[in-house]
Formats: sequence, structure tokens, C-alpha cells
Amino acid sequence: MPPPHIVPNHQPSPDDDVASIDEPPSVHEGIPTSKIYHPLAFPVLASLAPASIFGVLLRLGLQALATYDGQCIFSLAYAQALGCFIMGFCLQLKGPIGNYYGPLYTAVGTGFCGSLTTFSGWELDVFNCWLNADRNSRAGLRDFMDGLGKTVFTLTLALGSFTFGSKLATVALRHFRFPRTPSRTTRYFMTAISVLIWAATFPTYFRLPPSYRHQATAALLFAYPGTLTRYLLSIRLNPALKSFPLGTFAANMLGTALLATFHVLQNLGAPRSSNACALLQGLADGYCGCLTTVSTFAAEVANLRFSKSVRYVLVSWGVGQLILLVILGPSFWAGNVSEQRTCIFP
Repeated sequence: MPPPHIVPNHQPSPDDDVASIDEPPSVHEGIPTSKIYHPLAFPVLASLAPASIFGVLLRLGLQALATYDGQCIFSLAYAQALGCFIMGFCLQLKGPIGNYYGPLYTAVGTGFCGSLTTFSGWELDVFNCWLNADRNSRAGLRDFMDGLGKTVFTLTLALGSFTFGSKLATVALRHFRFPRTPSRTTRYFMTAISVLIWAATFPTYFRLPPSYRHQATAALLFAYPGTLTRYLLSIRLNPALKSFPLGTFAANMLGTALLATFHVLQNLGAPRSSNACALLQGLADGYCGCLTTVSTFAAEVANLRFSKSVRYVLVSWGVGQLILLVILGPSFWAGNVSEQRTCIFP
């Protein structure tokens, strides 16, 4: 009898190309039965923890590195491009990765790339462009052009990076072969280390200087829960509708709504402690940033037929903007949110 985490007889459905993007490799990718992991197997779920932590760390690092006076490209673009590139590369090698170690695919694609990219952050950036939240001196249709430009640029960058990663993977596959499947002891060790890495985020938050909390350590606490929520929504809901990844859509919309809510809470008039502010920032960067994803979104768009991909993009982007309008818009117009922020960090 195979171990309990193995799926003995998985039959691919017609929607596997889109619905199974987040799932570990299966027989649909030519994986032997003995190497197939159930999507909810503990090694798969545990592998998401370190991947999401490293993904959010890299995203925050790239944003900090790319934020400076006179910048020509908005800081989030670098993380979106890199995450989509790695996602395209990883998805193209799903079969070989599954032959090596199935949870590795989910860790890299869903965990790392999904946390490195963020749909909610993109939506908020575009919404702030419409509102000219930074109070830049411009008039006419320039606010509209700014938001439209950030929308089109991010979509083009994400799909282009994903396609480039896929093409490069086909070339790399000719010259690279994965080693043998790791031993049982090695697999158990990898799972244990994954759990310990997430456990280490708690002492990291409390033991490192408080000034680090709003910058990174608070986000690390919530990175794995955000990724895990997105993964579970994907597994449960993506197969429900043909040609519309309902799970990814639900994760992106929920994360966008939560990000808007946390942004409003950060700007309430009542004074807030530094710990409360740091936790709100951690929820925004960690939970919302990892709950939402552009890399999986780009992969799904690339794998849908043109008319259905256009519908998916327009509905996702449009509903996200409406959510921000309903939650964040009134607070901004009522009190100039960006100017009355009570959570101010050095």
C-alpha cells in the first residue's frame, strides 16, 4: 500500500492545464504513481512555509532597493517581473521537478513566486495613480494616464517575463538533468526544516530590534498563512469553473479587500502603538502580499484561450479596483488618508 500522502490513481480533467497550476505534479505530467503527492499532503503544505518567507523577503528587498528619488520605474515592477519569470521557468519543468520531488514544484511556483509577486499591491498602486495620492502637480488626464500606464506595463511585463521564463526552460532542459529523488531521510529532514523556518519567524519578530518589525519581521509572521490560504482556495475552487480560475480570483479579491482595510486602519485618527502599526504593516506586506499573486495569475492568463483570458484579466482587474473604490475611496476623500497617517515609521 502506498504511503498516505500518495495519490494512487489521479485522472486529469480537461481543466488541468489551468486548474492544476498550483498542484504538485501528477500523472498528467508523466510522473510515476510512487512519486505523486496529494495536494494536501503535509510535505507539500510544509514546503510552502520557507518558500513564502524567502519570497516576501526578496519582494521587500527589491522594493527597498528600487525606491529612490527620481526613479523611472515603479519599485514593485522588479518583483513582479522576476516572480513571473521564475514561474514560467518552473511551470515548464513541472514534469522533471515532479520526478525529482513533487513538493519542490509547489514550493517554488506557489510559495516563492506567489509571494514574490502581489496582485493586491499592483491594484493599490494603480488606484493611487487614479487618485494622485502623492499629491503630484499634474492636471487633465494625467492621473488617468498614470493609472493606465501602470496597468498595461505590469500586465505586459508579467506576461512577457512568464513567456521568457518558459522559453528559457525549454533550452535549459536540453542541458540539465535533475539528480536522483532524495532519500526518505532527506525528505523528512526537508519537511522538518520547513516547519522550523516558519517557527523561527516568531523569535525573529520579538528578538530583533523593533525598527525591523514594520520593515520585514512582521511580514514574515504572516507570509506563510497568506500563501497557505491562497493555496487552499486554489485547490478547492479552481476546478469548480471551466476556464475561470475561481480560487486564484477569490484569493486576489480577498487580499485586495484586506489590504484596503488595513490601509484605512493605518490612517485612523486615533494614536496607535508602534507594535500595532508594525502588525498592520506586516499583515499588508505579508498576509495580503502572499495571499495575492501576479505570477499564478499570469500563468493562468497564458494558458487560457484568448477571449477567456481577456475576460479573466478584465474581471480580476476591474473588481479589484471597485473593491478599493468602495473601501479606500471614502476614507481618502473624507480625510486625505495619505496626509493623516497615524502609523508613521522612521
